[in-house]
Amino acid sequence: MEPIKRNDTGAAVEDVQTRLARIGHLPEDAITGAFDEATAAALAEFLAASALPPSEEVTEKVWAALVDATYNLGDRTLYLRMPYFHGHDVLELQQALGALGFFYGTRDAIFGAHTEEALRRFQLNLGLPSDGIAGSYTYAALRNLAHSWVGKEATHSPVRHLGFARAADVLERNAVCLFGTDEFSRAVASRMSNVAQATNPASKIISADALSVPPDASMMLVHVLLSATDAEAGVPLVSYAEEDTLGLRLASAVDVARDASWPRVSVLLPGTMWLEAGPERSAQHYAITLLDALCSALQE
Repeated sequence: MEPIKRNDTGAAVEDVQTRLARIGHLPEDAITGAFDEATAAALAEFLAASALPPSEEVTEKVWAALVDATYNLGDRTLYLRMPYFHGHDVLELQQALGALGFFYGTRDAIFGAHTEEALRRFQLNLGLPSDGIAGSYTYAALRNLAHSWVGKEATHSPVRHLGFARAADVLERNAVCLFGTDEFSRAVASRMSNVAQATNPASKIISADALSVPPDASMMLVHVLLSATDAEAGVPLVSYAEEDTLGLRLASAVDVARDASWPRVSVLLPGTMWLEAGPERSAQHYAITLLDALCSALQE
């Protein structure tokens, strides 16, 4: 983007002013669409508060920080990915989970593995799908509990180690190539790879789309598919449903696959829609739960 600087006018300047006003650095009546002295002073105040170096221009880096600072809890769906989500909404989520007794880490406004684990425990405690995705169901639950966390400090407790299978060293001990044969299953495979990398940068569980060279017999192949007719004959085929027993059923398939010259497993998804979620959230849900189940199976 072109830097936004002193004496500039127009919609871009007005957007900057609106965001500065939203986080309390500029009065509402100072939103004029012109980069004036008041805007420069508000920008300087924001940069200092954000521990960013002084600047008289809104560069791409400054703009990204300003956007992050103006996200409020519920403005977007949050989940573990690489690069990590970060921003004020993540900070609010950490504060809420901390006050409710689920998050014990550092409130750093970064949606990393510890934040996801805390979110999963919160979801499980409320009977929500424990997928680590902060979406409409989770936000509704947090709004209902606002009286219990708004303005309150985090519960103090030692930092807990992650209990989910994805946090174990299984990610870097097992070379696995994930792939799909249609747009949705490829998206699930890619998201599984992304979450694995976000959890452990040394992960060897990776999607075929992210591989720089073709997989070889040293890697286990995991084929994510939507139709049983796409399954390869002789390859163990595991149905995603029932989700609660997926890890156990995958473990049996992995044991059989390991005896083959080139280990392969197929996983049949129940469709492209999880509950009433859209395609992207459905793909993310399947990716997270399938990766957990796969890691549990590989630990056996």
